[in-house]
Amino acid sequence: MRACRAVCALVTVVLVTLTGCAGQDAREPRIVVTTDILGDVTRAVAGGQAEVTVLMKPGSDPHSFGVSAQEAALIEQADLVVHNGLGLEEGVLRNVRAAADAGVPTLAVAEGLDPLRLTGDGQLDPHFWTDPRRMAGAVDLIAEQVVAHVDGADPAAVRAAAGAYRTRVEQLDAWVAEQVATVPPAARKLVTNHHVFGYFAQRYGFEVVGAVIPSGTTLASPSASDLHALKQTVQRTQVKAIFADASQPDRLARALASEAGVRVEVVPLFSESLSVTPGATTYLDMVRSNTKAIVDGLNGR
Repeated sequence: MRACRAVCALVTVVLVTLTGCAGQDAREPRIVVTTDILGDVTRAVAGGQAEVTVLMKPGSDPHSFGVSAQEAALIEQADLVVHNGLGLEEGVLRNVRAAADAGVPTLAVAEGLDPLRLTGDGQLDPHFWTDPRRMAGAVDLIAEQVVAHVDGADPAAVRAAAGAYRTRVEQLDAWVAEQVATVPPAARKLVTNHHVFGYFAQRYGFEVVGAVIPSGTTLASPSASDLHALKQTVQRTQVKAIFADASQPDRLARALASEAGVRVEVVPLFSESLSVTPGATTYLDMVRSNTKAIVDGLNGR
């Protein structure tokens, strides 16, 4: 009798242990995404087949945001890490690299989309999302990696969700082209807070004539000679607007507009992050809002 009770107790312990292990193995697959723009797109691509954790909060600067110890652990435990790449997320690169070294699948989206060179310094430009056609390519890249690495995600469901979202991005691209067509080609000149709209310019026939911060990162600062050169550019090209990031202070852009001695409007854009307020709560909305702001600004509306 005593032996029987011992055997029963042992069986109970084994069953409890197995149940606990099964519970751990049955956790929902997780994708960790660094930026909120890619997070929005990845959620659409995953189609509910995996939990998508986005590290960057709306309104943040992707060049400078960091992660907590808890978020760093999520990166290391992910089934897939989706990040922009090309040095954009300067504050979390070491965490992404550590996860990759530990065997976590990672996808640097921008690196697979035929990146452009930044004006001036020749480095590769990470801001691919301003071109919806490239974002359509990003949808394909993300879907491939979700199917390949996220166990438990239904491949057919992921491909269907990705295909439906890709169609919406392609429709957005056509809409942007229609809006841009209302701007005379000679007026398609952009002055921005920093070099962030190179892909948009290439796609829709614009020329980036200058930036307040002559760099691809907001962590750089303009020199007095940079501002003087840009002042001359603004006067020479007679641009009607300077476009500043809505998530960044536009003091420098306003100072330049005042110093240039010409009538220049400072127009806010959602260039590197989504917003919590209407206008850029999704990637699709962000592109629509920016397009309208650019077209209206250059047409003097």
